[in-house]
Amino acid sequence: MIKTQNLTKNYDGLLAVDDLSFSAEPGEVLGFLGPNGAGKSTTMRMLAGFITPTSGTASICGHDVGTDPIAAKSALGYLPEGAPSYGEMTVASFLGFIADLRSLEGAHRKARLDYVIGRLQLEPVLAQSIDTLSKGFKRRVGLAQAIVHDPKVLILDEPTDGLDPLQKHEVRTLIVEIAREKTIVISTHILEEVDAVCTRAVIIARGKLVADDTPAGLKSRAPSGRLDDVFRAVAA
Repeated sequence: MIKTQNLTKNYDGLLAVDDLSFSAEPGEVLGFLGPNGAGKSTTMRMLAGFITPTSGTASICGHDVGTDPIAAKSALGYLPEGAPSYGEMTVASFLGFIADLRSLEGAHRKARLDYVIGRLQLEPVLAQSIDTLSKGFKRRVGLAQAIVHDPKVLILDEPTDGLDPLQKHEVRTLIVEIAREKTIVISTHILEEVDAVCTRAVIIARGKLVADDTPAGLKSRAPSGRLDDVFRAVAA
């Protein structure tokens, strides 16, 4: 479902991602971990087609992101870091706009909008402009737009950032529910989140892959089980 091969991004001499190769299969929730500046968001932006690799390839459901971008993006739902959106739009109009972009029509369009609005508990804020929302609600709106078209692949950059403990639990439950028939990559710095939803995790450091293991396997590499200690253990 997701595959990178020798993926590299060089910004004028700064090597952000360095010859990175990994894959994720249907039904898998892959935790994508690394210290700040490791290259996680850059990798996700290349997978989503927002930036172009310097070299190497990335594919979504067999479609090369560089040479077949429309097909790749059609199969993909993407929640970027910070959940950017159009702040002047209301929640209802923004989600309707995304549904139009995703070519959802008729009863199916209504069913998908009703699903994401209900599942992410957005009814109380549908008429509010996005700029007026709390950070948590903005995050939920971002997640709603990522899944409204029921994509086969989801790329989620810090999906629970800004949510309270109950909201985090609800989002993690949703991820586990939909993961049965999707491929999901989650960037996170929260080891608890990896334990809660991920079936596998990879760690990158300085743009390179340094570990690929189960969450339990990663934790066993540092006696404390703390994520920062795991980073140090695998990147040493």
